[in-house]
Amino acid sequence: MLRRFLYLPSRHTNRPLLSGKARLYSSQAANDEELAAARKWLANFDAETLPKSLYDFSFSRSSGPGGQNVNKLNSKARLSIPLSTILPHIPTALHSSIRNSRYCAQKSNALIIQCEDSRKQTDNVQACLVKLNNLIIEAARDVIPGETSDAQRSRVKNLQKVENETRLKTKKQHSQKKNSRRGGNSSDY
Repeated sequence: MLRRFLYLPSRHTNRPLLSGKARLYSSQAANDEELAAARKWLANFDAETLPKSLYDFSFSRSSGPGGQNVNKLNSKARLSIPLSTILPHIPTALHSSIRNSRYCAQKSNALIIQCEDSRKQTDNVQACLVKLNNLIIEAARDVIPGETSDAQRSRVKNLQKVENETRLKTKKQHSQKKNSRRGGNSSDY
C-alpha cells in the first residue's frame, strides 16, 4: 500500500525539503568508506526499512473547508520521530542534512511531519510516511555524490594532461618572445 504513494509529487513542490545549508556537498567531510556504505544503504533503502517502532503518530482536527468532517473527525496526521531514535538507522553522512531539514524541530530535537491533505486519516498517515521517505532520499541525493566511472576518470586525466601541455606551450612561447626581444641569446645572463 505504501509503495504506490512513494513517488507521487507533493502539492508543495516549490519548497525544498532541505534548507540551503544542507544542500552544500558535505562529502568533503565524509571519507570514501562512509560514502560507499551510504551508497549501499541507499540502494537497499525502502519505505519499510525504518522500523515502525521509531515513529509516533498523533491525530487532530484538520483545518480548512470540509464542513462536518473537519469539525468532528481527527483526520490530520502528525508524525513525530526523535532524532536520537532515527539517526542510528541512517548513515552518518546524512545526519547533518536531516538535522537541517525543514521538518526538524530544534526545540524538541525531533522530526515533525504533518499532513492534512485528505479527508481520510489513513491517507494522511501514508502521506506523512511518504514525506519522511522523500526527505531521506533527497538528503541522500544531495549529500552522497555518485560514483565516478573509470571512463570518466580517464577522461578527466586526459583533459588535465592536455590543459597542462597547453599551459606549458603558452609559457614557452611567451618566454621565447621575451628572449627574442633581449637579443636572442639567454646565455649572457
